[in-house]
Amino acid sequence: MDDVALQFRMDTKFMFNAGRLDELFTLLIAGYRLLEVGGERGVDYETRYFDTAGLKHYFDHHNGRTFRSKVRARRYGGSGQCVLEVKRRTGRGGTDKRRTPLASLPVELDAAQQAFAAAQSGCTEPLSAVLDNRFHRYTLVHRERRERLTIDTGITFTRGKHQVALSGLVVAELKEARTGHGSPFATAMRRWAVPPTSFSKYCIGTALTDPTLKHNAFKPVLLQAERAANLLRA
Repeated sequence: MDDVALQFRMDTKFMFNAGRLDELFTLLIAGYRLLEVGGERGVDYETRYFDTAGLKHYFDHHNGRTFRSKVRARRYGGSGQCVLEVKRRTGRGGTDKRRTPLASLPVELDAAQQAFAAAQSGCTEPLSAVLDNRFHRYTLVHRERRERLTIDTGITFTRGKHQVALSGLVVAELKEARTGHGSPFATAMRRWAVPPTSFSKYCIGTALTDPTLKHNAFKPVLLQAERAANLLRA
């Protein structure tokens, strides 16, 4: 995992039905190692997203700004480790992530945490919690290539009293030091006719839990998700 931390990387996401997971793992078992924590395969993640009062980070993404950021606090279920993270989209389409450790998952950001987020994102407006997200993640590392693959299942979003569960949907993300040919996972996606997608958990979760928000730019992704699995509202 340390060898493929890939804090500066190229990400490509894909969506498909959870009914194909066993088939996928069978295809990949020869070329990848699967992360285990405490003898368990996969880790439960809990994420809290922070944004400005006007949802600047959401609308930067919706409006297609080249340079945009997301601010999130994350707790890793296997270890209980918590981090505050600013994920930035770079001008060349890559991703840059900056992190600082947390003692626990915060309800709100304190002054030091606000300052960290401002310094890394370039946005000095105060941030507050706007969306919670839970999912189970399998992490695979290629045995030879500088490639990491995450496979997220059981994705649930909560915003106030509103909750949306993405039943049966898998969101996989291929993370590489640079894009190129040779990934067995990418080959499998081409064979299955599964196209790359721009699925953002923060943006899709925000749109689903508050349909009154402008979300025109995300409609193709929402339709693609509906085709991959049923969306159940709670």
